Amino acid sequence: MTRSPAPATATPRTALSVEDARHSILSSLRPVDGWASVAIRDALGRVLAKDVIAPHNVPAHDNSAMDGYAVSSADCQGTGETPLKIVGTAMAGNAFSGLIGPGQAVRIMTGAMLPRGADCVIPQEDTVRADTESVVLRGPLRAGDNIRRAGEDLTHGAPALTAGTRIGPAELGLIASLGIAEVQVRRRLRVAFFSTGDEVASIGHPLAPGQIYDSNRYTLFGALTRLGCELIDMGVIPDRPAALEDAFTRAARNADVILTSGGVSVGEADFIKDMVNRLGQVDFWKLNIKPGRPMAFGCIGDTWMFGLPGNPVAVMVTFYQFVQDALLTLMGVTPLPERPTLPARCLADIRKRPGRREFIRAIVRQQDGDWIVTPTGAQGSGVLRSMADANCFIVLDETNAGVTAGDAVAVQLFEGIV
Repeated sequence: MTRSPAPATATPRTALSVEDARHSILSSLRPVDGWASVAIRDALGRVLAKDVIAPHNVPAHDNSAMDGYAVSSADCQGTGETPLKIVGTAMAGNAFSGLIGPGQAVRIMTGAMLPRGADCVIPQEDTVRADTESVVLRGPLRAGDNIRRAGEDLTHGAPALTAGTRIGPAELGLIASLGIAEVQVRRRLRVAFFSTGDEVASIGHPLAPGQIYDSNRYTLFGALTRLGCELIDMGVIPDRPAALEDAFTRAARNADVILTSGGVSVGEADFIKDMVNRLGQVDFWKLNIKPGRPMAFGCIGDTWMFGLPGNPVAVMVTFYQFVQDALLTLMGVTPLPERPTLPARCLADIRKRPGRREFIRAIVRQQDGDWIVTPTGAQGSGVLRSMADANCFIVLDETNAGVTAGDAVAVQLFEGIV
């Protein structure tokens, strides 16, 4: 597994901006080694390790783009009506074997091979059947009209899909259209994850006074499963140095990436940053965002480590703003340089102080052709309901000093990133 050298600078004392944090993370990472050959039905969500090369032209031959009549454009230059004799029929998968001569036409269906002697197709709606053996065409035609040329989609020997492509439904169909049964994909990324804290209880155990059930492992399980990672769920680790050191050591031995939640702030029992610095290196641990200010990034040996905050919403914000693209990079996918946003009119006031970038959970929809957006109630970093009810983030940059109802705001859709 190839790693870039760790940055030589000391851990920054000031909080990093979103852009600086993303650059610091993504510039450090390289895709993991290893690949496997899998059947295309098993390739959904996987990342291509090698280019898929077209073994033939797609389409394989010139064919009709619609139902109509295959003709020679030389017979169809006039602006009026042109009578032609019908000499046969071409169906998809059952070509007309003869040659179209002057003054002749062949009835043709969408996808059927273009007969010899024809160089265009006139749509059925632009014709009138004079009788069973002849048809009258209206208007002039040019060579190439209503034809799909051989190799128009893919040329023999050219890359149909390039390495680093994440395979979705369209890619599966494209691979199948080439007659390819297996593709070479990168191995799955191995991610070890655990929650920390004496106050965190696993589902199925009764809550002691002051405890809460662990939700973070389940949101991370969902996010990582969607990405197609190989998961190592290590449960809940108590706030004891020996237990944490053992967990980090085991995770670093077995995984490409370690994800933790909780224990990265400056509280008395927050050991994660100091522990990772002792076992490896923390590159940074403060972000200039809300929610999610404490987030550690570093490595232990050859294993990358992300220490996420403990509050559930902060876990999701930091995962989707930083960790997901890092994991995609390690999987061999090149993420977008920045998150796309769309402008929308906010229907509520939002209080905010300048200084940090804030991610407000909200619902965006269209009304009378315009995008409108409304926050999902209470925005505390522990209010996971604000994420469950939302379909987007309102992104307020560092200079924003609050929103008045009716203001335009930038909206980042969950669809495509969550």
